Amino acid sequence: MARALSAPSNLPSLVRTTFAKALAGGDLHYFPTKVTILPVNSVPFQLRFSPALANKPKPPQDASSTTPRKPLDPFANPPPALYIADVGPSHYLVLNKFAVVPEHFILATRDFKEQTHLLEEPDLDATLACIRAFEETRDKGDESDGLFAFFNCGEHSGASQPHRHIQLLPVDRMRDGLESGPLWNVLADREDLADTPFVVFSEPVAPAMSGAEIHGVYLRLYGQACRAVGERTGTRAEEVLAAGPTQISYNMAMTRNRLVICPRLSEGGVVCGRDGRDVGRVALNGTLLAGTALVKNEAEWDALRENPDALVAVLKGIGLSREGTCRRGECEEAVDPKSNITTRG
Repeated sequence: MARALSAPSNLPSLVRTTFAKALAGGDLHYFPTKVTILPVNSVPFQLRFSPALANKPKPPQDASSTTPRKPLDPFANPPPALYIADVGPSHYLVLNKFAVVPEHFILATRDFKEQTHLLEEPDLDATLACIRAFEETRDKGDESDGLFAFFNCGEHSGASQPHRHIQLLPVDRMRDGLESGPLWNVLADREDLADTPFVVFSEPVAPAMSGAEIHGVYLRLYGQACRAVGERTGTRAEEVLAAGPTQISYNMAMTRNRLVICPRLSEGGVVCGRDGRDVGRVALNGTLLAGTALVKNEAEWDALRENPDALVAVLKGIGLSREGTCRRGECEEAVDPKSNITTRG
């Protein structure tokens, strides 16, 4: 078995220190949020509101130029103040320059690889190394509550950058603003994961797994998601490849306990108040698998707090709705569990 990748043993404190220095030096933007908990069936969902995100800085534009500017790749040459550490020869860690959750950081490929292609074994091995580093410091008495890792892939997933990257959020910082107590915990780890309005595919994982093992879990779940989307939309593919461009939009999430894939058919949905009036639109990325949603204007914030069923309605529309197709705990059984994945030669 190949030797597992390792991340810095002091990764949680390294992330904290780098974030504090970058914030103090003006090298990143942090957008504080208000937070409340909404019921989504039996599942507690965080709803966060950040009015400052509406004024998020934009790259400068040359008004005199008639040539379209090539989008900036933020992971090609990251600012030194945001750089955290290398993880193996092909990946590195960098802070998110626009953070809603403090200490939000990113695992990026050193060389450009497509965000819309399937993840490779080193991508997941490096992610697991970061999760393992947080677990090791936790075992030594650090107050860290572990990592939530997520990946956005495809046009409906909430992806915004073409350079491949996996995002990492310290779970204890995801609790910022919440009252103490078990009001919320990461959705991907919950026993009632099958009660979400959208179908997910999941398997248990463990920090001790190898990169090959974790990649095998990912490919197996991705194959199940592809077949489920094909069956629902009537565009079932004959085979699901293990490399190359994705066949579907999806979000992946990984914690120390579980790997989850959520197929996506839409990036979000319209928010309606109790009177049925359209007050805005919520877009969701892979943080939905943590049980969180973010709004950017006060009308959406007020409407969802007053009518949590409006969030349930949005969540039913972003992927494969469970209604009429799945009973609790049976979604995976409704899809042929046999792998149909082949490796591209």
